Amino acid sequence: MLGSKIVLKRRTPVRHLPLRLASGAHILDSGLAKLHADEETTKRLHHFASEAYPQAADVDPDSFVKALAAAEIALGGALVLPIVPSWLAGLGLAGFAGGLVHLYLRTPSLHREGGVLPNQDGQAMAKDIWLLGIALALVLDRESWFRRRH
Repeated sequence: MLGSKIVLKRRTPVRHLPLRLASGAHILDSGLAKLHADEETTKRLHHFASEAYPQAADVDPDSFVKALAAAEIALGGALVLPIVPSWLAGLGLAGFAGGLVHLYLRTPSLHREGGVLPNQDGQAMAKDIWLLGIALALVLDRESWFRRRH
């Protein structure tokens, strides 16, 4: 079609709401809980992240957990608020979930010997792959990205 423009959509399709609400509520709750993390939890989270991301070791544990909490609250809020376009919320979720999957893959104590399948300790972290799947569903849904304007 001559003269048509492709523009980004701003509306959230109804079919995305269950994906966004489920993942967003979970991440938002996790972020809010981290705001009031005790010293032991703060040190444990910081140590765990530092094993996969060595640069995290240079950050003060309290500052690290507060920043993580803020990021989770912002992402969770973006997912549960339908005014944020699905493609944009999905990109944020993809980055976050990709980081969690990377953390899981870089922590050998969470895998069965000789592979990437989770052992008992890794079950909770391995489930983060579902967040990545949700993110890809939001991002790759062609109808949530573009519409033609005549």
